[in-house]
Amino acid sequence: MVFCKMSDRTMARQVLLFMWFLSLSSALGQVSYSIPEEMPKVSLVGNIAQDLGLDLKRLKSGKARIYTGDSAEYIELNKERGVLLIKERIDREALCGQTTPCALHFQIIFENPMQLYRVTVEVTDINDNAPMFSKTEMKFRISESAATGAVFVLERAMDLDVGINGLQTYILKPTDNFSLKLQSQADGSKLVEMVLQKPLDREKQEHLSLVLTAIDGGDPQLSGTAQIHITVLDANDNAPVFTHKTYKASITENAFKGTVVTIVSASDLDEGSNGKITYAITNTLDNVAEFEINQTNGEVRVTGNIDYEKARHYQIHVQASDDGGLTDSCKIDVDVIDINDNKPQINIMSKLTTISENSNPGTVVTMINAQDPDAGENGKIFCSVNENMPFTLKSTNANFFSLVTEGDLDRERESEYNISVTCADEGVPSLSSSVTLSLQISDVNDNAPVFDKSSYEASVQENNTPGLSIFTVRARDADFNQNARVSYMLEDSSVNGVPVSSLVSVSADSGVIHAVRSFDYEQIKDFQFRVKVQDGGSPPLSSNTIPGRWKDDYFRSSCCNVKRFYLSYPYFTVLNHNAFLRLL
Repeated sequence: MVFCKMSDRTMARQVLLFMWFLSLSSALGQVSYSIPEEMPKVSLVGNIAQDLGLDLKRLKSGKARIYTGDSAEYIELNKERGVLLIKERIDREALCGQTTPCALHFQIIFENPMQLYRVTVEVTDINDNAPMFSKTEMKFRISESAATGAVFVLERAMDLDVGINGLQTYILKPTDNFSLKLQSQADGSKLVEMVLQKPLDREKQEHLSLVLTAIDGGDPQLSGTAQIHITVLDANDNAPVFTHKTYKASITENAFKGTVVTIVSASDLDEGSNGKITYAITNTLDNVAEFEINQTNGEVRVTGNIDYEKARHYQIHVQASDDGGLTDSCKIDVDVIDINDNKPQINIMSKLTTISENSNPGTVVTMINAQDPDAGENGKIFCSVNENMPFTLKSTNANFFSLVTEGDLDRERESEYNISVTCADEGVPSLSSSVTLSLQISDVNDNAPVFDKSSYEASVQENNTPGLSIFTVRARDADFNQNARVSYMLEDSSVNGVPVSSLVSVSADSGVIHAVRSFDYEQIKDFQFRVKVQDGGSPPLSSNTIPGRWKDDYFRSSCCNVKRFYLSYPYFTVLNHNAFLRLL
């Protein structure tokens, strides 16, 4: 654990670091930091390179970047220094509300090879919010006959800060007739009640004014106040009484506006106006604006959007008042039931657009994060890829997946893949989302040129013109671009002590065989030579030639005595990409 001090806030910051490596090639690690909210921009969060044991060069060569999904980026990565810095002002209250601990979660992605590190930055609270009342004035009409010990529920204050910086206590002044009673609730809040300690006398004092002060525990302490105005009424013997002190109800999320949640009921033994009851919701600060109560019959209805992913439970405080100013209170606990109304969200964290055909099985192609805000089975995610493809998905952590090669790739068989990734939840019915990834397969020089015939034959008349085109050899290469570009050449050999290159030539680009000189049947009747073909790869692949034979014969026409000899086309043996030339 490491501690450091901020000069402008004199607050401690602690850095927690731990890493673990997974078995996949894209090993996962995690590092955690803790910072106070409201730090200035470019303030230091932590030395991520040092804490993860990474070289600064790796940050640059791996194109390190921060991935936050759909969340705002409050932290930035300085690759020159290998540190995390504050990018935007962080307001813990705006970011997390009353949730503790408050943390930013993001990932640092590397390429070549792909790697992922998880980073958690806890944002601690500072005392930058004073307690506040939504209503700065509260009015009560209380009968002078109200019995000692009568309880009146007061409006609670709200403090956006948490922990010791949050709301701690209340003070009520003056205390001549009333005292303050605080009751701790299950959610950690306090129910604020004003208790009558001394009987009221309308004839002596018809109006009373008190001040309720809410105080937090920060240093220095911050506070907020509300005025309480009390009108003393003539006697009202009985206060309203609720049938139940606690009502329980449940409602499905996305319930239509106007849906009845429950009905509360109170009775008053008085008659006339003193027995007429009015209902009201009192905890208006507690995010219960999605509900309203009929002030006459106590019917509670939905007025806003109920979203399980935003709030799973509501507690509504209701007060019943008679016209004589006496009150009673109850609470309604409302549980929200989740429905499967969210499709999984697929986020591409990092991906390759091109991969070599000689990539090893297990090569990471894409990193994927899938999220579903629903709960339980509705939020469990399973991802898959379309079948009959040499790729598979591996889960590296909860809802993190790596798309990796599963088999051998062959560009000559398949030069491009459109890989469909589908993520579905386990709700009934299941909801799903899909993305399509296009992946090009780059060529490697893994195919040698192959001649298109096993033998060639042609004839030429003696006394031919030098440069005469005799025949053409052709070879093809299954590779792509430069790797498939073929060139032809004669292999050095001699005929009767004369270099074969002085008899024939081959065009490197077209494979056309030309006579270098004029042939004389009486001087040469047959000879053999070799032709080799190679591609333009690096290193180049080529055929291994096999000897070919050239032979001359006489043919006499009926009209004239013309000497001819026939020159065979090279004969090429396909085995091992070899070409065999035979001239007859």
